[in-house]
Amino acid sequence: MTELGREETTKKDDRPASGLVAEIVRILRKRKGYTQDQLGDLIGWTGSAISAVETRAQPVSDEMLVALEPAIGEGLGVFTVARPYILRERFPKRFRDFSILEAEARTIWTYENFLIDGLFQTEEYARALIGGGHPTPDEAKREELVEARRSRRAIFDLEDPPYLELILEESVLRRPFGSYEILRGQLLALVEDSERPNVNVQVLPLDRGLRGGHAGDRGSMKLVETKDHEHVVYMEIEDQGLLISQPAEVSQLTHRYAKIRAQALSPDDSVDLIKRLAGEME
Repeated sequence: MTELGREETTKKDDRPASGLVAEIVRILRKRKGYTQDQLGDLIGWTGSAISAVETRAQPVSDEMLVALEPAIGEGLGVFTVARPYILRERFPKRFRDFSILEAEARTIWTYENFLIDGLFQTEEYARALIGGGHPTPDEAKREELVEARRSRRAIFDLEDPPYLELILEESVLRRPFGSYEILRGQLLALVEDSERPNVNVQVLPLDRGLRGGHAGDRGSMKLVETKDHEHVVYMEIEDQGLLISQPAEVSQLTHRYAKIRAQALSPDDSVDLIKRLAGEME
């Protein structure tokens, strides 16, 4: 069992890509002979925003990276190349290493028993969920985390996207964050995602435990087939990310997941239930 990360930190050394970009911005700005205010005017930001990036008081945004490329990039493409590395640093530390596996995965099977999986979250649902956590992040950090979470959906639009399977406890579909309007929007978005040819969504009924067995009683898990066709399991426990790669453990968890899938409603019945619950919230 390999542990990906235990502690969250906001130390500057925790964001090496941001530090490198800050130095590159400063060097190329001076090479062009621009003041911070002049560069800010050129790309539509303030001089104080440029200063915040160069001093690492504020990480560079994806939008600023896009604007910096034609302004001072000198045709090198450095800011374009930096974009995925900067986006990755916006994830909680425990999730960063796994985010690389997720972005390159061939198959992702997910079971969630408390909330909608991050890959499928709407912006409103993610914002309400992140903003209501403890400790509560400030507004800037919340928006950074929301943007990072939404960026994960890029895998849906790949030319050869992975196969994605999501099994949700029925209670997840009934648990609101922020408002029932937000939850309804999330359920409708889930239905829309389920219509993609590479996506399968199923629901584990609320009364499953009355039928003599409930294989999902030990919590959420995410099984991944990597780009090299290896299999690993990722789990989060409080603020710890655990990546399990030992074959015997992966095999046991794969069997458990298969049992959860067998106990869930069919894909068609699952989507019908999601639609019905969304309709009840109108």
